[in-house]
Amino acid sequence: MLVPVTWMEEYVPGGAGMDGVPERMVMSGSNIEAVKEIGDGSVENVVLGRLTDVRPHPDSDHLVICAVEAGADAPLQIVTGAPNVKAGDFVPVALHGAVLPGGIRIKKGKLRGEASEGMLCSAQELGFDDKVVPLACKDGIWILPEEVRTDALLGKDIFEALGLARAQVIDFEITPNRPDCLAVYGLAAEYAAVYDLPLDPVAVLEPDAAGAGYPANKQASDYIKVEIAKPEHCYRYIARVAENVVIKESPWWLQKKLMLAGMRPINNIVDITNYVMLELGHPIHAFDIRQIEGGRIVVDTANAGEAFTTLDGTGRTLFEDTLLIKDGRRGVAVAGVMGGLNSEITDDTRTILIEAASFSPDSVRRTSKKLGIRTEASARYEKGVPAELSKTASDRVCQLIALTGAGTVLAGSADCYPVPQKQGRIPVRVARVNALLGTALSADEMISILKRLGIGAAAEGADSDGVLIVTPPTHRLDLIEEVDVVEEVGRIYGYDRLEMAIHADNAEAGVSKSWALRGTLRETLTGFGISEIQTYSFVSPSGVALIGAEDDAGKTAFVKLLNPLGEENSVMRTTLLPGLIEALARNYKRSAKSCRLFEIGNTFKGISNKEGLPTEALSLCAGVYGEGADFFFLKGCLEKVFDKFGLGPPVFEEAADIATFHPGRCARVYLRDASARQGKTEPTDCVESPSLRGAQRRGNPRKPGLQDVPMDCLASLAKTEAFSHSLLPPIVLGVVGELHPDVLDRFGIGERVCCLELDFDKLASAADTNRAYTQLPKYPAVLRDIALLVKDEMPVGQLLEIIRLRGGRILEAAELFDVYRGKQVPDGMKSIAFGLTFRDREKTLTDEDAQRAMAKILKGLADEAGATLRDN
Repeated sequence: MLVPVTWMEEYVPGGAGMDGVPERMVMSGSNIEAVKEIGDGSVENVVLGRLTDVRPHPDSDHLVICAVEAGADAPLQIVTGAPNVKAGDFVPVALHGAVLPGGIRIKKGKLRGEASEGMLCSAQELGFDDKVVPLACKDGIWILPEEVRTDALLGKDIFEALGLARAQVIDFEITPNRPDCLAVYGLAAEYAAVYDLPLDPVAVLEPDAAGAGYPANKQASDYIKVEIAKPEHCYRYIARVAENVVIKESPWWLQKKLMLAGMRPINNIVDITNYVMLELGHPIHAFDIRQIEGGRIVVDTANAGEAFTTLDGTGRTLFEDTLLIKDGRRGVAVAGVMGGLNSEITDDTRTILIEAASFSPDSVRRTSKKLGIRTEASARYEKGVPAELSKTASDRVCQLIALTGAGTVLAGSADCYPVPQKQGRIPVRVARVNALLGTALSADEMISILKRLGIGAAAEGADSDGVLIVTPPTHRLDLIEEVDVVEEVGRIYGYDRLEMAIHADNAEAGVSKSWALRGTLRETLTGFGISEIQTYSFVSPSGVALIGAEDDAGKTAFVKLLNPLGEENSVMRTTLLPGLIEALARNYKRSAKSCRLFEIGNTFKGISNKEGLPTEALSLCAGVYGEGADFFFLKGCLEKVFDKFGLGPPVFEEAADIATFHPGRCARVYLRDASARQGKTEPTDCVESPSLRGAQRRGNPRKPGLQDVPMDCLASLAKTEAFSHSLLPPIVLGVVGELHPDVLDRFGIGERVCCLELDFDKLASAADTNRAYTQLPKYPAVLRDIALLVKDEMPVGQLLEIIRLRGGRILEAAELFDVYRGKQVPDGMKSIAFGLTFRDREKTLTDEDAQRAMAKILKGLADEAGATLRDN
């Protein structure tokens, strides 16, 4: 917000000319973006001049020759093409040798044969922004206002003549929690507090003030009545009336303040309403009372689809929650945003209705967003305009109308205030303030600081150093709880005065378990050559359909954005798969022969949690394609992750019902029960992933050579009753498998792709990264291989379960290393080969010990699975 320092100083007696204003304001918490000076010497030899004669150029249709008086020297002749000049006008004159912004130099010359001894200047040519130039001379020479049209000022420096010499303007950065500082008076209050100076009140014209010169026998209530139909959206509405209005140019003192504050002067009534908005931070709107039918104002919502034309001439379609200012028949303004074209003030307006109202920030923000209108008024209402300020603002407008002779203000007002704003009370502990700030301020010192800010405070009870009862002024909407008051004390006391000290606690920096495990996961997966990616959380709902999950209630429980940038970013993702597959597709389409990607990210579901909020969970998703990147590659990666997390091998169960994945090449991933992971039973060997002995040379991340094992091993392993029921834990972590061909077609991928998606939160909560020392075995192992003939439908997992149970305590490991169907194997049969490892941790095993265990295993396989030893 642009604030002229001289305007701010007007409210602070004795505050003019203080040193270091920007620096002191910054140290008190008022952030400043820039400080600039008007008339700082960058413009040279430009003076105030008067046009004594204006005549057409003899050799041009658009040029005129002006006789200019600019001081004691002889009159000048200047040729200009400006269409808005006439004899008697006072204008800025750039003399020979003048310097304009940007280093432009003005010299004498000739235009179409006529001498031109200088240049008449527009406001833009003197360095003023186009948006602040008075409307009357926006496209021509700056015709100066009546207050400076005096012969005594002729020839004076233009900025001195206008009272702008070295005028300092501060551009404050106002934070959203301080709407009171979106006002010159609010910043003047800060200025007074910083320098510990008094603050003058704003002059107003009370509606019932005695001796105010109101017309006899006339009241505002004769013209207007006010009704608020939606008090939850409009807290207060005040209407005052002024008659005998004359629309004309504003006085220069008012124009000057508006221009320095970044606003264009238009006419006296509009300028006064803008002036009060800048001064007090309270938007004001004025209506031509002739256009208010029925003599009444009703604040109510619009009808859905209602058409309305705003002041900018744009026709708009309103919504059912759009708050409207209505008369007896129609809408006349969009509340808090913009007035209507049907009630605007025109040159022949003689009686006006002055609106000062307080609207709900949520209502104004919603309307502004939906209609696509952003105004100075809406920006203030969105942050909050206190209802108690409305009366001051309306009375201030009336005072300025009377002061400038713009009209005759009527006594009284129509003030509708259904629920008066209450002044809050905040208990503040003196000890707590000092503890947070590291100060030793007494209660009296704190009270003194708060009173400098206009905040009421008093000690409660006899103990003056105990608790203060703080009463914030109604315009300080940001003061809600104790810590807000602590901030006020700290910033006025001076942040630069707070003692620097090292924190006394010996707190150690650390990370959460989940964060640490994410690091472990990243390290593990990148070690397998999988690259981490990040995709957008805002996605298109069509992504779920692309992966064939449109019937999955969990994946379609979207959290929808209220104001999305477009359909492609309209919901929050419920799964990471679409984004990851899209990244794989992008690499495939750019001829990448292989690609391995993973993402750890949040997913969001519109299923309410116990706090009634959408559910947010952390997920792991990975996808691979290319040489060596198949189901068993991801399965091996997953087993390694489980090992790193202290979870033991994962449990897999065939899943043919997940539409995203190939029905015969997909498995659900389960977490073993805690007792199995802690070694109370010995289930680990029965679900070890298949591996080929000595296959480390082939390069698989956990058990190399898995790509050589037929896919039906997975199904066989999962179908065993022992596997899927006795070992299956209740915790489902996710899924791993090959994508369905239909999904690949939708993404334009012509190669097999394998993906996994897990619930990382469940994985992390079950993780046990504490490592207990296990003594290395002292005694050697005995290795045995067996090749079995079994029926083709026999699950491998069932065989492993039998081997584990029959092998007893000396069976250390059982691993599948071969599945074979061929000439030496009868039809309907298959050959399954296992490698068995026996070890006794208390003594050296003999061949007889191993043979007895092998006999029990073979007998169990024959009895329970009909397996026989293969002899060829």
